[in-house]
Amino acid sequence: MLCTMNHKNARYNALESKNDAFSQVLQLLKLDVAIYHNAKVCGNWRIDEHSIGATCFHIVTESRCSLDVPGHFNGVLECGDLVIFPRELTHDMQPITALSGEQQHLDYNAAALMEGTGLLCGEVRFQHKGYRYLLGALPPVFIIRCHESMGWLKSLLDMIVLENHQTGAASKVILNRLSELLFTYAVRQHLTANPKEVGFLALYGHPRLADAINAVHQAPEKDWTLEKVAEQAAFSRSSFAGTFKKVSGWTVGQYLNWWRMQLAWSLLSEGNSVLQVATKVGYKSESAFSRAFKNEFLISAGKVRRGEEGRAA
Repeated sequence: MLCTMNHKNARYNALESKNDAFSQVLQLLKLDVAIYHNAKVCGNWRIDEHSIGATCFHIVTESRCSLDVPGHFNGVLECGDLVIFPRELTHDMQPITALSGEQQHLDYNAAALMEGTGLLCGEVRFQHKGYRYLLGALPPVFIIRCHESMGWLKSLLDMIVLENHQTGAASKVILNRLSELLFTYAVRQHLTANPKEVGFLALYGHPRLADAINAVHQAPEKDWTLEKVAEQAAFSRSSFAGTFKKVSGWTVGQYLNWWRMQLAWSLLSEGNSVLQVATKVGYKSESAFSRAFKNEFLISAGKVRRGEEGRAA
């Protein structure tokens, strides 16, 4: 899925995805990963933060090291452990015990016989302003331990290590795509393991509410009422509204409006007219849609259609 997400000519269509609302959200956000460090760090080394506020990650690809994130974490990262910073904080990484010599960042093959730690670090960028909702639902930093990842992290790590030791044509693209998968798997695992701590994202893993969310995603143009949405999850009107609010912190109306606006941003960015988009996301009035859109994004729908919004991340 993510391997084609950023292709210029690959047009997502959230309305065609049948059973996975969270996949549709990620498709809309159009994440892109750029690796800014991938080497074995040798000598008496220390690495500090890359860019405060950026969405980034680190994975230990060889050996182990310490990580200190003041106020959040101070401990050891083993080989294969993955650290996610939704918005990067001050932190530092260094050897468990001090090593000798100057700090060096070396090719894995060249440093095969040297003491050090392999680190792959990447920055995650989004092409859709809705990314702030995803990041806002995540903790300041979270760690996925390799041995707790149900196999996916070990599999991706093995492919990354293989690529690091036998680099060839398209190596950079392969590593970027593997890194996109790292980030996506990590977010999914965190959502699954912490349903009470992820705000509205908990909706996507709820065994009954997810059916209603999927139905709304399939037909955002439909005249959805609370009763109609509740029917999709086999809830009464009052039970559904209460459960929805308790799980997500949002009302059903807030979610419906949010989803319609996220779709609208992407459709406008593709060149659809304001009237076309208004109709596709369930508005009978272009003016009402335009007001709702500007309230959500603080920019007019026309400017987004003309590409005048600037980079979203």
